[in-house]
Order: sequence, then structure tokens, then C-alpha cells
Amino acid sequence: MWLVRHAETATPHLLHGAESDVPLGEHGWRQAAAAAEWFATQTPDVVVSSGMRRAVETAQVIARRCRIPHEIEPQWHERRVGPFSQQCGPAVEQAWQQTMQAWQNGDLNYAWPGMESFASIRERVLPVWQGVVHRHAGKRIVAVIHGVVCKVLLLSLLPGYSAADWTRIGKAYNLAVSELIGQGNHWQALRLLEVPEPVRLIDAQRTAAQRTSA
Repeated sequence: MWLVRHAETATPHLLHGAESDVPLGEHGWRQAAAAAEWFATQTPDVVVSSGMRRAVETAQVIARRCRIPHEIEPQWHERRVGPFSQQCGPAVEQAWQQTMQAWQNGDLNYAWPGMESFASIRERVLPVWQGVVHRHAGKRIVAVIHGVVCKVLLLSLLPGYSAADWTRIGKAYNLAVSELIGQGNHWQALRLLEVPEPVRLIDAQRTAAQRTSA
């Protein structure tokens, strides 16, 4: 199983939860195409994504390049962020820092008003994971979902990890890939939140172009 965060949205500077169904931006489409080339060398059998547009568009690019089916699991949507949907700034950062601190201290039911807790996300997405694995037993699966959802799954599935490791496990950048092997509740990670080289090159090219134009 490859657990993947979707490509960059059209408005990456804003917080996008389950309430904002935004598409990919131009750079996101380039990232998705680069990731699709990488996945083509991995020979997956099926792509499963959340039903949100940014995940669907990323998954469709991968599915077309790899010539494999694309399925949608609506319950794999991004975390609900309530009043902070499509917002940015100090208030958003404060809410997120307080949330991470609570989760890492073991309060998995903590949620800023209107937002979704770690426990709630886990209860929503783990049964879907188990269903996908059962439905596609023996197959090589690409799961395209969302950053927070990826981390909740990883910290819930991998032995030796818990919500206390939220920061330690690393950041879920766009197209970050975690490669997992196993079945049922027994999983191990061959890679954790690594951005494939072709996507890193695309990101580096944009950074270089921005520096040149500055």
C-alpha cells in the first residue's frame, strides 16, 4: 500500500479541510504528472482516493498513466476544520498548535470548536482502510488522501507509533509517499512521508524560478 497526500491545490496558502473542495493548481498538476511517472515504475494495481476534488484529480492522473482502475472512498475526506476553512493567519496557526500539543499529550478527543479530533478521524478512516485492504487483498494499492488523514492512519497502524509522535514522524508534504506492507492490523513502513525524486525536481524548479524572478 502506498499512502499518498494529494498534489498542491490552487490556493495552497489557505487551510483546506473537508469544507473546501478546491481543485489542483498549475503546480499541482505538474506534481501529479511527475508522481504518475514514478508510480508507473512501481506497477500498482488500483488507485483509491477520497472523493474530494484535489485527491480525485491527483488520483486520476496516476490511474491514467498506470492504466489501472480508480475508486473513490468518500469517508477518506480531509479533517473538518469548521470556521477556519479557507483561512490563514495567526488564529489558524494558534488553533493548530494547540491541537497538536493536545494530541501529542494524549488527549485524542481534543478538538478546537468546529474541528475534528484525532479520535474522530481515526474512527472514520480506519474502517475504510481495512475495507480497501480486504477488497483488494493481494493487490498493490495507491491511496491518495489528505495530509492529516495520512498521519492519523500512519500513527494508528504502525507499531511503535502513537499520536505522541505527530511531530517526530515528519511532515506530509504534497505527494509525500508512505510505503506500507502487511495485512490486517500488522503493518511496517518501507518509507515514511518521502516525496518521490521526480516531484522533488518539479518543486526545486519552481523554487529556482521564484528566486530568479525576485
